[in-house]
Amino acid sequence: MNNLDQTDAVPFKADQAKGSSRHMAPAPTPSEVKAKKKSAFSCEPCRQRKVKCGGERPRCGRCSGRGDECVYKLSPTLSYTTKLEKKVEELEAALRRAQQSAQAPSATSPVLSTASPLSSTADGTNHGFGAAFRGLGFDAKGAITYHGSASLFQLPSRTEEASTIVPVNEGNSGKERLVQNAWEQRALEVLAETPEPFQYLLNNHWCWIQPLFNFVYRPAFTRDMQRMGQYYSHTLLNAMLGHSVRWCRREPEIRHLLEPYDGGELFKRHARTLLFEEISTGNCGIPTIQTLLLLSAQECSAGNKTSAILYCRMAFSLLDEMGITIDVQRYASGSLQLSDEDIEIRRRLFWSCYFWDKIVSLYLGRSPSLSHTPVSPPQIIMDDSAEDELWLPHGLRYSEGQEYPATQARSVSCFTQMCRLSAIFNEILIHIYDPLRSKTDQEVEDCLIREGFAMRQWWQDLPSPLKIDAQALPEYCPPSHIVTLNCLFHTFKILLYRPMLFKRPDPLNEQGTPDPAHFKECLGSASSIIAIFDLFCHAFGYSRVVLSLAYSVYTAASIYLLQIQASSSREDYTLESMRFCVQALDRVKESSPVIGEALQLIIRALVDAGIDLSSMLERPQSRAAPYSPTNERQSGFSRSHLPQAPAVFDPDGINFTPEMFATFSSLEPMSAAVGGGGIIMPT
Repeated sequence: MNNLDQTDAVPFKADQAKGSSRHMAPAPTPSEVKAKKKSAFSCEPCRQRKVKCGGERPRCGRCSGRGDECVYKLSPTLSYTTKLEKKVEELEAALRRAQQSAQAPSATSPVLSTASPLSSTADGTNHGFGAAFRGLGFDAKGAITYHGSASLFQLPSRTEEASTIVPVNEGNSGKERLVQNAWEQRALEVLAETPEPFQYLLNNHWCWIQPLFNFVYRPAFTRDMQRMGQYYSHTLLNAMLGHSVRWCRREPEIRHLLEPYDGGELFKRHARTLLFEEISTGNCGIPTIQTLLLLSAQECSAGNKTSAILYCRMAFSLLDEMGITIDVQRYASGSLQLSDEDIEIRRRLFWSCYFWDKIVSLYLGRSPSLSHTPVSPPQIIMDDSAEDELWLPHGLRYSEGQEYPATQARSVSCFTQMCRLSAIFNEILIHIYDPLRSKTDQEVEDCLIREGFAMRQWWQDLPSPLKIDAQALPEYCPPSHIVTLNCLFHTFKILLYRPMLFKRPDPLNEQGTPDPAHFKECLGSASSIIAIFDLFCHAFGYSRVVLSLAYSVYTAASIYLLQIQASSSREDYTLESMRFCVQALDRVKESSPVIGEALQLIIRALVDAGIDLSSMLERPQSRAAPYSPTNERQSGFSRSHLPQAPAVFDPDGINFTPEMFATFSSLEPMSAAVGGGGIIMPT
């Protein structure tokens, strides 16, 4: 408190000093002091009338009623001043939260509207957080970093000396500069004439991986690849090439070009060697994080769980070390000035890691590591040039007259919606599937209600170009990232409602009885997944199926397996759907070996249920190419080389018997992890 506050806090001493000089009045007694303190809340008219004053400002209630002039002459007491100061702090904190919300409206950054148990302080509130937060700055090596006040790299400081919140200006000028630069770099990228097989593999990454996961900001990477700038490294290039090889190593156009590189394995070895050198020398930057994310994705698909989680956690540690988990525009020291591109890259990378964290936690059955906090970067994408780009399935050739039509990519809106959906799924992971937390039945029920509503709202708000209706599939399959977005939505729905199927009925409580609507939600989503997956595969083939899509089919298979185990009269549709899932997963395991482990769990459970697997594992005669643009039923294209998904059905027509739910309740709840005991087995 400053000197002025101290003087105002003890007004009776000032009055006493004045009285001593003029009238030599005696010191006030304790009762007089008490009276003086009370009168500090009263206006002058009420004090003269000796009536209780409400203390309202600018006019008290009594003066307003009498029409008198309301004047406060005495200074407030210490306690009153303290109350006012606390109220000011609360109002300032509320204003900061309102400003943060204003910077991320629901249309452009819906992630911020999702509550997280990790986004508040220990007492459950956020007031005063920004005022006491020390922002980003440079370390001794000149790198941007953040360290708390208790670390070795900061001296203790008063709250008032903490970094102030920098006003954020998201004007059109920054957006226009980024968009213009993006288009310029795309033109220069074409002129650069990157040699093969590097350009082919990079194009494969930009087409099939980048739009959904957004690990690498393309304009900065391609520019710095030519001039060895900060957003390019040989390590990252090798990681991107090695990651792309797994999907296209068998394609005739690229197979012979990969021979000098050991079929593409050389890229992977170089990426790991160069990464070790970067970490050993401490020469880590944003390309290091991006490399770690790509290596984590490779190891996930290969089934190397330990390596996958190590690469992933290393990336998140570097993310925190470089202060990318903090909004650099709001929390930065005065000496830290970043360009629009720097800010854009840091924002994108944070939300890419946030999304990947949920996916890896899902695959491997781990607790999520990253949370969205009041100081996290907003989910605002300034450069939306990729939204209007034309998307074509790179590397695929079609029969004459069956070319895939170029379509709008909508990459930015797809990534934004995926981030919003992953924030919802984060709550499902924490409150239902986190293996390190004990969950009560009430917590699971509350999560079901809250996140069920959030999922329905997300689907309702999803722009129509991003929405695939399984009951009315489009003529041509949408871009792969839009397909994956829709399949993950249905997968998350299954993971939300599936645990409720294992609830033990309570004869004394009707609310404890399993709800058939939950099973209908699961069956409806499972049917949608295989219909959309079938659409994808008949357009692009199995060689382009990413692990997220394969996991969706695996999750759908778990529902059909449940139905087979719980029903003595097995419907043809259920068996046909299970057959499609088994054959599809059998195909996908070639590019994602971890799926083979999950498939074995399904096969063992089917054998225990007395199902003949000979027809399910029978694979039609395969041929390498071509693939059709999906409307084969009208075009007459032969589909004999691919499994056939059954027609989408309405789960409302299924009869759910009490015996089925009794069987469900006798089974062990299912894990969300792939290949890790995720298929139910009888207790």
